[in-house]
Amino acid sequence: MQIQYLEIVTKDVDAVCAAYAAMGGVKFGEPDAGLGNARTAALAGGGLVGVRAPLRETEDPVVRPYWLVEDIEAAVAAVVEAGGQVAVPPMEIPGHGTFAIYLQGGNDHGLWQL
Repeated sequence: MQIQYLEIVTKDVDAVCAAYAAMGGVKFGEPDAGLGNARTAALAGGGLVGVRAPLRETEDPVVRPYWLVEDIEAAVAAVVEAGGQVAVPPMEIPGHGTFAIYLQGGNDHGLWQL
């Protein structure tokens, strides 16, 4: 399994980006409107880590991995069969791919298809 996108939602985007840059030597870009204004940096293997502020007042901070899948519809069906609850059905982000979010075991999980 490979993480395609690691999403970090925080109330202090600049502090989190600065800590990762200082510790891991990564460079974050400008906010990407297609990814909720996340500032992104490359992950080894071709994925991205994105750090963004909550998109609404009720959104809590979270760290959510999005696993790369070949067929997102089949992956969502498998997750549901295994007891997961779909929070966001597959949705395309132009220029980035298609993602879905599910809840299982008290955690948020994501799927990503290029």
